[in-house]
Amino acid sequence: MLERFSLAGRVALITGASSGLGVAFAAGFAEAGADVVICARRVDRLADTARLVEAAGRACLAVEADVTKVEDCDRVVAAAVETFGAVDILVNNAGVASACPATREKPDDFRHVLDVNVHGSYWMAQACGRVMRPGSSILNIGSVLGSTTAGLPQAAYSTSKAAIIGLTRDLAQQWTGRKGIRVNALAPGFFPSEMVEQYLPGYLDGQLAARVPAGRAGDPRELAAAAVFLSSDAASYITGVLLPVDGGMLIT
Repeated sequence: MLERFSLAGRVALITGASSGLGVAFAAGFAEAGADVVICARRVDRLADTARLVEAAGRACLAVEADVTKVEDCDRVVAAAVETFGAVDILVNNAGVASACPATREKPDDFRHVLDVNVHGSYWMAQACGRVMRPGSSILNIGSVLGSTTAGLPQAAYSTSKAAIIGLTRDLAQQWTGRKGIRVNALAPGFFPSEMVEQYLPGYLDGQLAARVPAGRAGDPRELAAAAVFLSSDAASYITGVLLPVDGGMLIT
């Protein structure tokens, strides 16, 4: 049974791997046995992530890329195939957030959030879907805010994460039977991230106390473990699902 959770012999491509949860995904996938391709706009910060992958005994390729640019997505996938021969797993983690009252949000700011979070996920999935073999997996990183609210004015972010749910279902319907590519999504709750660091003092503690039965924020390794599961053969009969990893937030 434990062998079904192994990613040995797989190649995982993780976007937005320069900080936060992307780093945890890269390290977790390497510990599960995968070689890892990491990409981000802040290429100077990818070196630290690469060292974590290599410390786990796996090979790592770091590529500078902006997922909103179709040509960058194609270039990352081409580099992965040239270096490792395949892309077996895609983790669409790159994302940005905003918090602005709806009457004051600028059109370009709203568009930027959707461009990174939705369009970027689609372009990268499209590039990987062209080269992935049967048995491959795509994992989109959504958010509980695609299904609920958290007391902040986050129309752009919430809209983008709700869109990820629809994107996941449609790609799963298109590709699971025809191409053998499973497509799922994670919905993280409160985890350490650059977005959480921007919260006003006391906000996170109040949300955890009132809305999260587990009573605490998540550990990034807990989210990485869920990602490894959905990307592994242990989840070979799971596709098109949204898995909340939120300490119970969506049941309150």
